[in-house]
Amino acid sequence: MTRCTCLCLFVASIAAGLAPTARPAGGPDITDTKMLTQPAVSADHVAFIYAADLWVADLDGKDVRRLTADLGRESNPAFSPDGTMLAFSAQYDGNTDVYVVPVTGGVPRRLTWHPGADLVQQFTPDGTAVMFTSARAVHTNRYTQLFTVPVAGGIEEPLPIPHASRATFSPAGDRVAYNPLTYAFLQWKHYRGGQATEVNVYTVNDHRVEKIPQPEGRANDADPV
Repeated sequence: MTRCTCLCLFVASIAAGLAPTARPAGGPDITDTKMLTQPAVSADHVAFIYAADLWVADLDGKDVRRLTADLGRESNPAFSPDGTMLAFSAQYDGNTDVYVVPVTGGVPRRLTWHPGADLVQQFTPDGTAVMFTSARAVHTNRYTQLFTVPVAGGIEEPLPIPHASRATFSPAGDRVAYNPLTYAFLQWKHYRGGQATEVNVYTVNDHRVEKIPQPEGRANDADPV
């Protein structure tokens, strides 16, 4: 199952079950919009993007809170393993970088400063760093690469994977499932052309890469979890 399928179905059920009393003061009536995107789920909360801002709610749909209110666009929320922090990408000051913010709210803290776009994928399994994609070190805009940046702040480190557009660690941190290239036609339900996406699994200890088999007629496999 992909991240898009399982989480979007989950958030759809949350949105459908939100009580009218869950409407935050001065905020939109989320029970009317049904336009919640890019969901992330922890043991206690669901985070999502609505109207280009970052929101969080309890799993039962209550206590809906907006965590950001900047004119820039937020995207790609991801919970820390302990569920106390959210990493996300934000277009502040004219650039898209990696930020973290407590689930309880507060001032977002910036982790990356490169002029290119840095898109959050998830926290590392130990919670000490955030994995993101960036084209900062490539010679073409055809692909991006994976990096990690410490939550405490510091220098970004590249992962030894040539290129990836979406990725996720296994719970033990010993493998990474990823799409080598950005999907081109994911919205075409039956697209089977040369840019159909594939899923690879990278093993950390020996750098082995395994391509996940596809049916003979190919498939569009994206957003592995």
